[in-house]
Amino acid sequence: MKVHVGPVAQPELEAAVVAAGAELSSAEEANALVWFGGEPSRFGEYDRPDLEWVQLPSAGIESWVASGALREDLTFTSAAGTFAQTVAEHTLGLMLAGSRQLVAMARATTWQRPEGMRSLAGSTVGIIGAGGIGKALIEMLRPFVVRVLAVNRSGKPVLGAERTWPSEDADGVRELLAESDFVVVAAPATSATSKLIDAAALRAMKSDAWLINIARGSLVDTEALVDALDAGRIGGAALDVTDPEPLPDGHPLFTHPRALISPHTANPPSLQMPALARRVEENVRRHMAGQPLLGLVNVAAGY
Repeated sequence: MKVHVGPVAQPELEAAVVAAGAELSSAEEANALVWFGGEPSRFGEYDRPDLEWVQLPSAGIESWVASGALREDLTFTSAAGTFAQTVAEHTLGLMLAGSRQLVAMARATTWQRPEGMRSLAGSTVGIIGAGGIGKALIEMLRPFVVRVLAVNRSGKPVLGAERTWPSEDADGVRELLAESDFVVVAAPATSATSKLIDAAALRAMKSDAWLINIARGSLVDTEALVDALDAGRIGGAALDVTDPEPLPDGHPLFTHPRALISPHTANPPSLQMPALARRVEENVRRHMAGQPLLGLVNVAAGY
């Protein structure tokens, strides 16, 4: 099996290909491509009739969907699930920061105890998009003995969740929003999930609930969120992703007393490359053995 890493060569990924027992090659001779360092618009330069498989470098593939580069007669895999532990760890940190009012204390310039502190233990956590990240988060939440509610695409029960609803069940989603002390958004970015958390969804949440978004900024209506925070309709929001992104300097979310922004750092580069290299090595081994690949992309669904 011949594999090309590009458009930009990456030593760790090339080492992973070799460790899996495949041969590194030029793009012209490769029957598999590990995409790294190029925009989807450049894929046409590497697409060939005898190309069998393309490994993409990220879990979110919305830019590939938007570019039209994906084709259904070619196997694509994303990095979905690869960074689950890292992102779930960041999510837990955001939840704890919200529950213990660390946002207010970090900004304080005088000795004053903030109101609204609560315990994560015993709370209800709703996870919208309970895939790899959601499942990893549930495991991390076990010591806190929380009640977990989940939404996923299929509606199949998620281990550790008291209830699971399919994403098309609007009543189920509203029930999750109404009962959760923390609403974690971890769904993929598609046309169906754009502004999933809108003004109506925010009104359905508890007045002291925190919204945590570690998926994509497009899933939350930013203007509606700022309005909800200003009006005190929810307890707070902790966002690792925003719309727009980067969040412009001077945006009210940066200084809002009930908002915490991390600049898309749930999966920092220092942790990203080793995890991606492990996924590449595993999928190269699987492809060579004729086994199912991890992170298969559903081109029709867009993730």
